[in-house]
Amino acid sequence: MHIFPQLRKMEQKYRDELVVIGVHSAKFTAEQDTANLRNAVLRYEIEHPVVNDRDFIVWQEYSARAWPTLMFIDPEGKVIGKHEGELPLESLVELLDKLVKEFDADGLIDRRPFPLKLEREREWERPLSFPGKLLADPASRRLFIADSNHNRIVVTSLEGEIQDIIGSGERGLADGSFDRAAFNDPQGLDVSGSSLFVADTKNHSIRKVDLEKKTVETVAGTGSQARMFHGGGHGPDTDLSSPWDVTVHGDTVYIAMAGFHQLWRLHVASGEVRPHAGSGRGRITDGALEMAELAQPSGTATDGTKLYFTDSETSAIRAADLDPSGRVSTIVGLHLFTFGDVDGTGDDVRLQHPLGIDMHGGVLFITDTYNNKIKRIYPATRGAINFVGTGDPGHEDGPGNTARFHEPADLSVAAGTLYIADTNNHAVRTVDLETQEVATLELKGL
Repeated sequence: MHIFPQLRKMEQKYRDELVVIGVHSAKFTAEQDTANLRNAVLRYEIEHPVVNDRDFIVWQEYSARAWPTLMFIDPEGKVIGKHEGELPLESLVELLDKLVKEFDADGLIDRRPFPLKLEREREWERPLSFPGKLLADPASRRLFIADSNHNRIVVTSLEGEIQDIIGSGERGLADGSFDRAAFNDPQGLDVSGSSLFVADTKNHSIRKVDLEKKTVETVAGTGSQARMFHGGGHGPDTDLSSPWDVTVHGDTVYIAMAGFHQLWRLHVASGEVRPHAGSGRGRITDGALEMAELAQPSGTATDGTKLYFTDSETSAIRAADLDPSGRVSTIVGLHLFTFGDVDGTGDDVRLQHPLGIDMHGGVLFITDTYNNKIKRIYPATRGAINFVGTGDPGHEDGPGNTARFHEPADLSVAAGTLYIADTNNHAVRTVDLETQEVATLELKGL
């Protein structure tokens, strides 16, 4: 995901010289499905051909070892270079400038148009587009929805009546009034008083929304992705990397910093932002906060003592003490390549890339995203049990044991109802906690 913006800039800069072909060699079984891959192409607004290398044939032929791997192929079809891992934009520009000059001098570059029918041209406009996260706030009886691919926040009543739209809908990083502010793929949300904090993921920033004054300001992040791990600093001057969720506790905003494989904390009064847990190595290792290893934390919730989080790349549910001298522990999950769909207790449990999490009555509710289910996790016993969803992708309301979802990415509890961001269905779903009846929330006026 981090390399998509660089590729997009290269595709625009070298429109007549460069063809990009994506090769999708998926780790998770859900990502091997072509329909799911198509949704990912739409969600990440990819504008080049993508091969579904579900059997790792292309991966093996090109001796790939890492995600991402860049292969450079000359106009005559010969492999002339390889790079593993992310690559700074400047280095990519320097390399491509050199290659274009070299092959232009030999008259080898074919500048005839390369016709491509984009997947988005087959789609229609919807009220919501790939909603990533949401927050149901029982105090104000409001629902905040990250309408991620529309680059805005939709505010409704808990019954779905539209109250406000935060953001112009234009992709960008701009502060100001609701109608002028700009986001780029906003995700996690949490509220404190009259302030709504937003993980503005592709802007690599944390935004603060004043719900009374109806203004947006950037409180952490510069808009540029950090190139390396660092110890933080003054929020607005500090580069971040793909913040995916936020949880407010007291005067602190805890951040699931997926791009760093860490949890961070933002002190609201001082404006300082610093790592809270995780060494930065993408693995699953428990221990002291600064020594523990996490892998793409993507959802957070707290009981006031611990910060519970979905560690998506390890298909795990974990907990970090809020006390800076504390530890990280794993509730369920084993390592990077152990995943599946198995209820049970402790090490027997298998999830597949969970993203969303909330706590209610001492129980953790999670979106087992790639299994298309909502599950309950019991921290004390390390138990996991399915709550609603058959596991088959689809959009079907009704009793929980027959309801279907499609890659639900987040959930939030308020007033006896579980609200779900059903991402690939472009919808908000609701579950009655008593009856487990599933419905689709009608957004009135959007």
